[in-house]
Amino acid sequence: MVSERAADVTPFLAMDVLERANDTDDAIHLEVGEPDFDPPDRVVETAVESLRAGNTNYTAARGKPALRRAIAAHYDRTYGVDVDPDRVVVTPGSATGLLLSMAALVDPGDEVVLTDPHYACYPNFVRTVGGRMETVPLRPADGFRPRTSAFADAMSADTTALLLNSPANPTGAVMDGGTLADLVALAAEHDATPVVDEVYHGLSYDVEAHSALEYTDEAVVLDGFSKRFAMTGWRLGWMVVPPTLVDAVNRLAQNLFICAPNFVQDAGVAALETPPERLDAIRETYRERRDLLVDAVADWGLDLGYTPQGAYYLLADVSDLPGDAFDVADLFLKEAGVAVTPGVDFGEEAADYLRLSYATDADAIREAIDRLDALLATVDR
Repeated sequence: MVSERAADVTPFLAMDVLERANDTDDAIHLEVGEPDFDPPDRVVETAVESLRAGNTNYTAARGKPALRRAIAAHYDRTYGVDVDPDRVVVTPGSATGLLLSMAALVDPGDEVVLTDPHYACYPNFVRTVGGRMETVPLRPADGFRPRTSAFADAMSADTTALLLNSPANPTGAVMDGGTLADLVALAAEHDATPVVDEVYHGLSYDVEAHSALEYTDEAVVLDGFSKRFAMTGWRLGWMVVPPTLVDAVNRLAQNLFICAPNFVQDAGVAALETPPERLDAIRETYRERRDLLVDAVADWGLDLGYTPQGAYYLLADVSDLPGDAFDVADLFLKEAGVAVTPGVDFGEEAADYLRLSYATDADAIREAIDRLDALLATVDR
């Protein structure tokens, strides 16, 4: 018999669309956040060398000391923040860090405040540990950036954590430092812990993405190697946790997943040593792809209302097209072979939207634009 916990977990629609698109001839994938770049050569070489050296055994649950030191050095180098490597816990992907953070902080009935739209899997992490959610609506007129006052209105005596994401999936919004500092302070006033998903750091355009660790040692910060280093299948991430949570998170990690793969951790050290010029070039490529899609959405007469400043997604309002967002996504896939994700996957506030990913190459994006140009010219509005 299926548990209530499992029954409450909703499907991840982007992956459902991916499965359907894989069964569609010549489909163009704008539905998933899968970078089309290869990992840096030195990362691959390091993993192979580590395997050949026999590094296939368990490591400590919190990760190899060399990787934890490299992560701490990354915060010093990038943000000017001093992080004790003992506060770093290496995880098999940043999603595992989300689960660990919820398990460490949230008891049944506790409240977690998060934005709407939000990353599709956030509610399932909260539900899995028995928590309940209060959401803060985001608006395209604000660039989908949160207002501190809206968070203050949403919080209560039962609020245990604020779940934040910047640069954000699915909107591409980037919080400025002042807002992030205010939200951290607001959490402290309510004796709540900020849990800040920073996995898209390094992928922002014309704005600076700030880390919560610039403003507090009491946040749980999540990051990983999947996005900016194109290491999605390597499953390697990390958490930086407050000193008071180190022991609890380590015990949970020991029991729930043992450790991240040994040789992949060595590759993570190599990734963090990647010359910044490589990431600069990748970021510029994403910016060019973003601009292609932003211009196309305007040409289609769909309301965007903002320009994404980070990650590699945008939300397009399709409420003027026939049917709901599911119908439009189905039309795009069946009639044009273009796979996109219905916005309802990311919350009620995104129900009239489609999420489009520009993590694929520019030629594929141009082909998708041409196909949708032709299709939308035939659609009555």
